[in-house]
Amino acid sequence: MPSADDRLAPTDLAAPPSGVLGGSSEHAVSSRFIPHVQGLRAVAVLSVVLYHFWPARVSGGYVGVDIFFVISGFLITSHLMRELTATGAVRLSQFWARRARRLLPASLLVLLFCAIVAGSAYLMPTSALPNEVREIIASTFYVENWYLALNAADYLNHSGDPTTVQHYWSLSLEEQFYVMWPLIMLLAAWIGVKWLRGARRRAVIGALGVVTVASFVFCVIFTLTNPAPAYFVTFGRMWQFGIGAMVALVPMLSVRNAVGSFVLGWAGVAAVLVAVFTFDGQTVFPGYAAALPTLGAAAIIAASNADRWWYPTRVLAIRPAQFVGDISYSLYLWHWPLIIIAPSVPFWGLTIYHRVALLALCFVLAWLTKRFVEDPARSWKVLTGRRARVTLWSSLAAMALVAGVAGTAWAVNAPAYREGVQALEQLRANPPECFGAASVLDPTCEGTDFGDTILPAPGFAGVDRPADEQCFVQLNDARAVSCEFGSDDPDAPTVVLIGDSHAFQLLSTFELISHDNGWRLVTFFKGACPWNTTPLSTAGAFGVACTDWRNAVTAQLADLDVDAVFTAAIATTPYSAAGFDSSHDAAVAGYREAWGEMLDRGVPVITVVDNPVWETDPNKCLRTRAQDECSGARSDLLVENDPLRDASAGLDRVTLLDFTDVFCDDSTCYPVVGGANLYRDQDHLTVTFVDTLRPWYTEAIEAALAGRSTPPIE
Repeated sequence: MPSADDRLAPTDLAAPPSGVLGGSSEHAVSSRFIPHVQGLRAVAVLSVVLYHFWPARVSGGYVGVDIFFVISGFLITSHLMRELTATGAVRLSQFWARRARRLLPASLLVLLFCAIVAGSAYLMPTSALPNEVREIIASTFYVENWYLALNAADYLNHSGDPTTVQHYWSLSLEEQFYVMWPLIMLLAAWIGVKWLRGARRRAVIGALGVVTVASFVFCVIFTLTNPAPAYFVTFGRMWQFGIGAMVALVPMLSVRNAVGSFVLGWAGVAAVLVAVFTFDGQTVFPGYAAALPTLGAAAIIAASNADRWWYPTRVLAIRPAQFVGDISYSLYLWHWPLIIIAPSVPFWGLTIYHRVALLALCFVLAWLTKRFVEDPARSWKVLTGRRARVTLWSSLAAMALVAGVAGTAWAVNAPAYREGVQALEQLRANPPECFGAASVLDPTCEGTDFGDTILPAPGFAGVDRPADEQCFVQLNDARAVSCEFGSDDPDAPTVVLIGDSHAFQLLSTFELISHDNGWRLVTFFKGACPWNTTPLSTAGAFGVACTDWRNAVTAQLADLDVDAVFTAAIATTPYSAAGFDSSHDAAVAGYREAWGEMLDRGVPVITVVDNPVWETDPNKCLRTRAQDECSGARSDLLVENDPLRDASAGLDRVTLLDFTDVFCDDSTCYPVVGGANLYRDQDHLTVTFVDTLRPWYTEAIEAALAGRSTPPIE
């Protein structure tokens, strides 16, 4: 995160500081400003911001955060070592008070804004409020990274519904660095004085070197075994701060030779750009891959010769880069909440022009915050003229205030939330006639007009999901967790529902079907892992976990007396094309092989063509716009060559359901059909809508059970 202060940068990394610290490190003799480090901060923040605005074009822009970590490690370590060398100690309270004055005013301002927005049903869906409030409070007290890690948020693959403060994970991690780093350095310095004949610097370098190496090893291993939380866990990121620290502490790493600095600097720039434009959500990250942008950033910092205009140190020092570097902290803070909120603003569209305008607004807000919040707060005499504890206690009070506002947002909207839950339950129990899919598929409903009706309401569709989440495994969990519903009669027909989250979205409806028809329902679900034998193209532990889960499910199916299998999957799953002409062909072959084991036993298979996938949750549009303004082009939202369709073609005892005509006409797909709100997010259906397909699911399963054949005798 862009939080360290360039004014902390060292004058000469190879020598102790020439100035003597005064009565307070707050008023220490300032070191020279390093323009190219400020320019590197601009590169970092633009990478992150552009990635969030255009993730497909700047697919690896998330590495900007890694660059910030290196910069902070360099600057903070420089400052702490300078104070430690000059005075033999670090005034922790002063250091932490300076960090609080530098970071908290702008940070808490944006959090306060997000808390107020969270309390507005006009700008924030009521269904999102509980998680929004929890994350605002976690961000206020700088533990957001741990909240996301413990809840297994997959940042790079955008799983779940991101809150307005999800980006505070990096701020939280950096604040934890500010607490731990000086303590490690002080302990190392004490060891140096006590046992190494006063060799403070050598002891500090050794201690930070050990932390850096251990952190990197942990990062690599944890990324391979548990990638989602590995992205956020503090110790898995300490090595990046450590790399910056080594540049600050080891003189030979600072390259002043003209040729060496030129080559090293541009090599660093190339490494950063390669990561920014070639990494993507499928990159195993952080892990080994994070070494590329991390070492690239370190190389740029270490290349300190600025004799020629074409050196990277001079290019990064141009005025536009300096301006962006100056406002980088506030720009980082503001951009993400605005991206999340903008689709809910009535007059704000989703065109390229609106995105560019929103980006410009981010810059304006960042400059205003820098000019009127960051800079004045840093030197506010009410705090700088008093003991450090005054700043620290004031900071704690301000944090409590923001948390209180977030709590108030929940308290005010809690009754509406509970009413929404009750209304949703009533809707599922007693839907209107000709509601949802029936308005298209039932001939007796032809001409039924629901007008502007949208049920569930766009502000509450997000919670309209299956309740039995214990049946759904995610990420690196390879356990073949099965759940059973419906009849307990040992002679009841057994129907297996199996697949990824697009199969899981059918669970509540299939529970009702199995109960009403006296069937036994057995389920197997794993997120982003369809029932298919072709490996995913996703590298690392997730791809391995998917393969292991499939094998475990196959073993369990072999022991089950199955009468029919129903499977569904998202059509955009990335499959490995190894051995095939395309990933599509690989997917088709994998489905057929997986189904073959059931078909050989005479067990029929039913599958369904996937629903459209939207770029963003259509409820954001529906909350403030008319239904006809929220439709999308069929060519953009629907995968026409769904591998499930091709896999089922020509296979006996395989039934393909295709509800595409419910979702779309020849050119357009709709978020609302027959008064039913189809989606709870950008690609998952509401339970309310899936329930309207219940008669057609039931009919297909009944036909499959009736036509089940006896397997051939060999």
